[in-house]
Amino acid sequence: MTGRDSEHLGVERNRFLAPPPERPVEPGLPPTFSVIVAAHNAADVIGEALDSALEQTVAPLEVIVCDDGSTDDLDTALEPYRDRIRVLRKERGGEGSAKNAAAAAASGDFVVILDADDVFFPTRLEALGKLAAARPDLDILTTDAYLTVEGRVIRRCYDGKWTFAVDDQRREVLRRNFIFGHAAVRRERLLSDGGFDEAILWTTDWDRWLRLIFEGSRAGVVEEPLALYRLRESSLSTRRDDLVRGKIMTLEKACANPALRPDDRPVLEGAIAEYRRELELSELRRALATGTRGSRWQALRVATARGFSTRERLEAAAAVLAPGISGRVSRSRAGRFWTGAGGIRVPRPASGSAVDGGPRGTPPL
Repeated sequence: MTGRDSEHLGVERNRFLAPPPERPVEPGLPPTFSVIVAAHNAADVIGEALDSALEQTVAPLEVIVCDDGSTDDLDTALEPYRDRIRVLRKERGGEGSAKNAAAAAASGDFVVILDADDVFFPTRLEALGKLAAARPDLDILTTDAYLTVEGRVIRRCYDGKWTFAVDDQRREVLRRNFIFGHAAVRRERLLSDGGFDEAILWTTDWDRWLRLIFEGSRAGVVEEPLALYRLRESSLSTRRDDLVRGKIMTLEKACANPALRPDDRPVLEGAIAEYRRELELSELRRALATGTRGSRWQALRVATARGFSTRERLEAAAAVLAPGISGRVSRSRAGRFWTGAGGIRVPRPASGSAVDGGPRGTPPL
């Protein structure tokens, strides 16, 4: 499924959600957009992403690709686009490093992040421009998107289980990353305070949005789905335990943010505790599935700890009494589903086509 043949999926027309302005704002002209693509070993997918950026109804000011130490044949994949894009090259430094390098080289008012394996619909920049013109006080802009697996649409990014936060974005960004990752960010604001934290491997976007919002920035969304975000079992977003560890590290870093207020701390500490429980439960299920020594004691901790749901504690209690049976259940679950962004359970090919929303998590980073 491509951006061109998916355009009909979007049905709304540029409805915006954003916090009310703190003071009256006068609508302005649409800003300029630089699309930035961080690419590491993306030769097989980057062409469609670049096509989608270059075929916008409102053209970007520029498209910048940062080759983050690729070892595949990315040069050949980029050759057809040489006269229409800028290419930067650097040693492998990770997602945050590549995005910072591309943003620093950009000249647009906003930089728009595009993952090398995803696709913008043709009117995405036009819609973002309308939102920016209507609300020039916003520093972070995004749209809804479709989550897909192997060309099949699973659901929209924003749905009843995961929503864009309008009220009290400061508190909500401490609980979860509510900003879909293909965001347009005011370039000067993005690069202030060092840009993306290059030491963060798993949740670099969330960390930057959190710091920006704590610095006074606010975010808005176009409610129309105007991108495809592709879930792949081999992608970063499916490494659930590493992602949860990254969330915990990001929130622990936020504990030292000088803009943190005393009334923020209960929200922050509650979010850290919840993600720690999520990680402990995930590690228990893997230990049971692999027959790891000590899994019964892990199960006992979960069964007797506060904060877990009744269902989770009963699951852990069953593992204490019959770890072998629980292990077979965990192996069966792992064989039937894999978990992608936002906790979405995706069936493996032999399991049919149903898709379930999983536990609380964050959508694409």
